[in-house]
Amino acid sequence: MRFLHTSDWHLGRGFHGLSLLEDQAHVIDQFVALAKESRVDAILLAGDVYDRASPPADAVQLLDQTLTRLVIDAGIPVVVIAGNHDSGERLGFGSRLMNSRGLHVAGTTPLRVVLGDTHGEVEIVAVPFAEPAAVAARYPEQTIEDSDTALRADLLAVSSGATSAQAASDALQGARRIAVAHAFVSGGSTSESERPLVMGNAALVPANCFDGFAYAALGHLHRPQKVGRPEVRYSGSLLKYSFDEADHRKSVSLVEMDAQGACTIEEIALSPRRDVRVLEGTMEELRAAAPLGGAREDYVLARLADRGAVLDAIGKLRAAYPNCLRVQRTDEALAERAGDGEARVDLRRHSETEMFEAFFAAVTGEPLSQEESAAFEEALAAVRRSAQAAD
Repeated sequence: MRFLHTSDWHLGRGFHGLSLLEDQAHVIDQFVALAKESRVDAILLAGDVYDRASPPADAVQLLDQTLTRLVIDAGIPVVVIAGNHDSGERLGFGSRLMNSRGLHVAGTTPLRVVLGDTHGEVEIVAVPFAEPAAVAARYPEQTIEDSDTALRADLLAVSSGATSAQAASDALQGARRIAVAHAFVSGGSTSESERPLVMGNAALVPANCFDGFAYAALGHLHRPQKVGRPEVRYSGSLLKYSFDEADHRKSVSLVEMDAQGACTIEEIALSPRRDVRVLEGTMEELRAAAPLGGAREDYVLARLADRGAVLDAIGKLRAAYPNCLRVQRTDEALAERAGDGEARVDLRRHSETEMFEAFFAAVTGEPLSQEESAAFEEALAAVRRSAQAAD
């Protein structure tokens, strides 16, 4: 069986005030073309389909169009689960009606889907994200205290239609079985754009939770990565959703499972409409290095290395990079110190010279030199003489 694993589309998401819907549609076009060209037997979408529980209408329309192209036009079965950004109830609306057409949605409760290939059946156990308390309500006879015990309970209860945890555990061994889950597996590398599942370590799930599954298609973490063995993996997000993801190589996972359940995994890169880049240098250097063509439209965070103050920095940079969205100084630690309570200058207790010295250090990252201090004192004296003459 050949299938595509993807996750964390976050349809409807904005990026520093800009809508990313056109960027998402651009990459989804590539995804649909890839699914058709690769002749996959199934698509697994592991949660965070939308960016929020009440998505905008145009995001809903984009998903509807995409699923129609995949399920109806191309005849590819699609298995979707809700992530922590989704509303399971909204995402799962009409799911029982859509099952017969090949769209299988696990919105609020786990779902078992059986597909076939030339080697026989492949079982897909799709578990939507749920708070441990919600899972505990499903299984009152079990002790469920955290995400680990909650996920294990759902996986075991649905696998092979088992009616008991022991029967399900026995059934997990030796079969071609795939888990689809939205979870934070221990050892995974996080990004700024991910919303914590729950507070503290209660969200962590060990990778051995997926022992007995030939492949675990995971969602939640935005960097493509394996966790533990190669077959327990995150496909990563559809696009780069924060500047700390600038070095990510976004992709989807094309997986081929043989008759024994062994998996061959290929990461296939997607080409965004605009990339996300972090640039560093002086204002003059950055403007001089501005590229021509499409790369000029990339989303940019500029870290300025200029020593002095730069007026209207973002306006000047946008002349070279129209989508420059943020400007920082290269010394972020200094900026943070300047923002805390201990570093603030009390205007009532300090002279003009002391306040200027503090301002200069915050802007440049360096103390005022003797020559600069003398120049300030001279300018201050001239201002005072002018004020006295006016009086």
